[in-house]
Amino acid sequence: MVLVMQADALFWDSLVFEGIDEVEVEAVTAAFGTVEVAAKGRAVAVACPDCGLISDRVHDRCQRRLKDLPLADQGFVIRLTVRRFICGSADCPRRTFAEPFSRLTVPHARFTTRLNPALERVGLALAGRAGTWLAAQLGLGAGRMTLLRRPWHCPIRDSVLHGCWAWTTSRSVAARPTPRS
Repeated sequence: MVLVMQADALFWDSLVFEGIDEVEVEAVTAAFGTVEVAAKGRAVAVACPDCGLISDRVHDRCQRRLKDLPLADQGFVIRLTVRRFICGSADCPRRTFAEPFSRLTVPHARFTTRLNPALERVGLALAGRAGTWLAAQLGLGAGRMTLLRRPWHCPIRDSVLHGCWAWTTSRSVAARPTPRS
């Protein structure tokens, strides 16, 4: 069953994109336990990240599918239309650049910045198969390899691992091989 809801921009902007003013909701669809929001950038022109020249010439558009935190026991996906702009400066080494959504996600990511800390915590606590089971129960839906990779990008990893005996001894001077003369 597919249910197409009206895209009441004020409602969805306040519910999903609160504090993120760079995104505009186009449509909302609910189907098979997943709510999908189609969104696009609001900016008419964007500055080039290299030279800083403002550009409003659109080169291309692409769709990104971002997983987000679950909403009322439903999976939540943001289908984001990202525009590529043409830099008008002849001296700039970058010819095209993508419109940034720094408060929503990072470039090339498949998860939002809200979902990343939850996955990092599950990855630090359980990782592997147990972490996959817990993520499924929480509605996060991440695979075991994703959860195994998460702690390596986590800023609190070093403070957690600092007290770990295996981590400290493997990094100690005594554990390093001595050079032969």
